[in-house]
Amino acid sequence: MKRALIICAVLLSACKEEAQNVSPVALTEESVGHYCQMNLLEHDGPKAQVHMKGNPGKPLYFSQVRDAIAYSRLPEQDGVILAIWVNDMGAPGATWAEPGAANWIDATTAHYVVGSSVEGGMGAPELVPFADLEKATGFAAKHGGTAMSLAAIPDTAVISPVALPGDGTTDADYSNRLKALSDKIGG
Repeated sequence: MKRALIICAVLLSACKEEAQNVSPVALTEESVGHYCQMNLLEHDGPKAQVHMKGNPGKPLYFSQVRDAIAYSRLPEQDGVILAIWVNDMGAPGATWAEPGAANWIDATTAHYVVGSSVEGGMGAPELVPFADLEKATGFAAKHGGTAMSLAAIPDTAVISPVALPGDGTTDADYSNRLKALSDKIGG
């Protein structure tokens, strides 16, 4: 009987799944963006990291907060997201050029400035996260936009097509669209 209880205890402990550590990971020279594969420390503006089930201590990094939120909302994204962390742009010492390597806040509790005049690290509109609502509204007063919760951010502020000149029906329209894309990405 005692042996059977020991065997049951061992089997139950083997079946028990340990919780994955989803603590934020500080940025280093090896931290590269999920989409661009570029060093995050070389880009201005806030960053994000997404922790996926089955990849402990190896988050997906994003050069822009907007990209991480878009990733989480894409219908094609089929992995289990356990946590999303974003830079607190109201943290002591956080600047646009150096938002911080370790000042992470939970994306679900952050206050975001949406629709401001600032661009993120990849040159697209950015969702600017703050832990403190007063700091978010102060940023919005200076740079435009509206402070809101993650749940209140509309998909159109995260996943939207890039407007390009012309309707694409002529060679000139095609050339203008290519030039606009090239100019947008710095080419």
